Amino acid sequence: MKTVWIADAAYLFNYGKSRPGGIDYLKLKNELERANGEPIHEAYYLNSISEPLNDAQNSFHSWIKSAAPKGPKMRVQLYKLKDLHNKCPACSHQFDRPVQKGVDVGIATLIIKLAVQNVYDRLILSAGDGDFEDAISYIKSDLHKQFWLNGATTTLSTDLQSYSDRVLWLDDMTPAIDKGEFQR
Repeated sequence: MKTVWIADAAYLFNYGKSRPGGIDYLKLKNELERANGEPIHEAYYLNSISEPLNDAQNSFHSWIKSAAPKGPKMRVQLYKLKDLHNKCPACSHQFDRPVQKGVDVGIATLIIKLAVQNVYDRLILSAGDGDFEDAISYIKSDLHKQFWLNGATTTLSTDLQSYSDRVLWLDDMTPAIDKGEFQR
C-alpha cells in the first residue's frame, strides 16, 4: 500500500513548543512508518517562511530533504509570510503581524492532486485544521483513499477525526519524537 505523509509544519511546530527542543521529524517519520507497517512512499513538509532565509533555516531545510538515516527525506514546499495590518482600537497604533499565506491551500491542493494521480492509497496528514474537510471528504468518498490523521488530542479537528480511518495521536508518540536537548 502506497502511503503519503503531508505535514503542516506550523501545526507540528506549535505542538513541539511544549516539548523539550521540539519535534524531531526523522523520529516522527519513523513512528509513522512503524504504525503504517511499511515505509512511507513520499513525504511533504509545507510551511511559511520570512524572506530571505537565514543560515539556520537553510540548514534545517537541507536536513529535512536528506534521506535516512541522516534525515526524513521530505519534499519541502515553502510559502511567503504576509503582513497582516492591525490597528489597536484603544490607541489607534498601527502594527503589522506576519501570518501564513497559502499553506492550507497548498496542503488541500496536494491532497487532491496526489490522490487523483493515484500516488497514494493511504494519506497520513499531520494537521489539525478542519478547513481540510472538503478535500478529505473528496478523497475518501469519491476516490476511496484511506485517511489517517496525526495530531494532538487538544488541537485536532473533530471534523477531520470523523473522516479518519485511524488517528495517530502525537501525545502517544512522545517522548519518542522529541528532539531533546540537542538541536540540529
